[in-house]
Amino acid sequence: MKIISLQYPVQDTEPVKTALPKTLAIGYFDGVHKGHQNVIRRSVEAARKAGLQSAVMTFYPHPKEVLGQGEQYVNGLTPLEEKVNRFRSLGVDVTYIVQFNLDFSAVTPAQFVEHVLRPLQVRKAVVGFDFSFGARGAGKADTLAEMGGPDISVEIVDPLLIDGKKVSSTLIRQALAEGKPEQAEQLLGEPYHVQGTVVHGEGRGSKIGFPTANLETKAAYVIPRQGVYAIMAEWDGKRIPGVLNIGVKPTFHDNLTKPVMEAHLLDFAGDIYGQSITIHFISFLRTEKKFNSIDELVAQIHADAEQAKSVLSAFK
Repeated sequence: MKIISLQYPVQDTEPVKTALPKTLAIGYFDGVHKGHQNVIRRSVEAARKAGLQSAVMTFYPHPKEVLGQGEQYVNGLTPLEEKVNRFRSLGVDVTYIVQFNLDFSAVTPAQFVEHVLRPLQVRKAVVGFDFSFGARGAGKADTLAEMGGPDISVEIVDPLLIDGKKVSSTLIRQALAEGKPEQAEQLLGEPYHVQGTVVHGEGRGSKIGFPTANLETKAAYVIPRQGVYAIMAEWDGKRIPGVLNIGVKPTFHDNLTKPVMEAHLLDFAGDIYGQSITIHFISFLRTEKKFNSIDELVAQIHADAEQAKSVLSAFK
């Protein structure tokens, strides 16, 4: 898959000069959840049938972040690199990453069609039913269909419902904030995960018989609710069950404000400091709490490990 960065205006740029006729799925696609996958697959299928190139257009950074409409959008379900990898897995030929800035936010719907889509030789655009584009979101899916004619057709994909609810990035964020990774997995099509590097922590885990891998995330991920989770870790091609705590370690600290991630990998021994690891959130076990003694903490960790083993037995 080819990855092309664009900045408005795109006229007279190399991507335009070398553009081939294509179908184009358009959206921010945070999470690349099941609803997004429907949109992208429709575009890929249409391209294959028509002998066209299949492409995706996404935007970076999040438009709402640039426009100051919510600090929460600084953190994403799928950082850009992972998002692009998911596009690749869906069979996309080209990914366009459009730099979203204040100048681009002022582009009108008509300018977007005439100065972006047509120069890129888009023959068919595929968008979700709630798609909006142009300054202040003035353009909608129907607007795109009207402006695109006669040479750009538009397919509007209906919402995907699960248990009567529309699959959305907002719903996934809500599930993670409530400590419901199973619900997030149902919407994403796979367990929610974060990637990071194992760094040195305070060393207390090893002293009490439960060494932990402290995770420093590689990007600004949406972090699930604080508490203890059953997880599956991926490292060096291996899948390793484990228990992970997101929190401020109240048994040892009274004033720690920034939550940390500490994973204890079950039945695993090895030095993985400095190594890249992926954490898949499977199930929420309990909230974080302050224990009265180290012995009480150790007993609870034993119980957490046994519960995690039971939960994770189906994932081995």
